[in-house]
Amino acid sequence: MTTHVTQERGGTAAQACPGPPSAVRDGPVSHAVSRVARLHRIAAGRLLRDLGLHPGQEFVMMHLWDNGPVRQSELIKSMGLDPSTVTKMLQRLEQAGHVRRGPDPADRRASLVEATESSRELLQQVREAWAELERQTLAGLDDAEGAELLRLLEKVEGSLCTRAAADPQCRAEAAGR
Repeated sequence: MTTHVTQERGGTAAQACPGPPSAVRDGPVSHAVSRVARLHRIAAGRLLRDLGLHPGQEFVMMHLWDNGPVRQSELIKSMGLDPSTVTKMLQRLEQAGHVRRGPDPADRRASLVEATESSRELLQQVREAWAELERQTLAGLDDAEGAELLRLLEKVEGSLCTRAAADPQCRAEAAGR
């Protein structure tokens, strides 16, 4: 069931997306999901680069646009990333003028993060980039196939989320411990 995508180079066919290695023969779906996720992230990175963002930073901004000011610790928890990764993202976003950090008036030991008013223009650009990413991702699928892909991915995500929630180690990793 492996499909190879080829490109013509100087009259010879070079594999752009090689088939799975023998070690993943018993996990072809997992390998395919991994490859697709990597290619999707590359495509997103190209679109986001034009906005001055690195992949992942748009998720921080989306969270702030949707939720308003939040404690940095809560942002780290909701992102499910290492605290140092989120801190580095916030430093870059702050330098670009997209976020502002300051002490939480309710607890001066905590830091609040919020999207700046000037980031509102970025919001529309991120929406447009994600719309283009959606077009690229679903190219070659008809509407029914796109809807079925979404349904199946949501089902897979639900299974993985349920499994992660039941696993103490996964919960600890998600909490940034």
